[in-house]
Amino acid sequence: MRVKDVDVKIVGFDGVTEKEAGRYIDYIENEVHEPIKSLFIERTENGKVALNYTIKKRKFERIRRITGYLVGTIDRWNNAKRKEEHERVKHGVGK
Repeated sequence: MRVKDVDVKIVGFDGVTEKEAGRYIDYIENEVHEPIKSLFIERTENGKVALNYTIKKRKFERIRRITGYLVGTIDRWNNAKRKEEHERVKHGVGK
């Protein structure tokens, strides 16, 4: 089945709806903060749910060292960390 542009395979459960699969997709993307490409939902031996997923490929961004952290982007930083980055002394800029 295909839900929210994600290939979903379900093993060990009957009657899983697209809405339920969509909730699993939302849960995973909220946890990992990345869009997923595929999802494998499987019932384990003890009756629990195993979720295996593949993250979509993203364009590679350069990695920078900012305020002691290796980062690609600062879009997930909180306001305090953004302020720290904005106010830092930038060496060798504009040369």
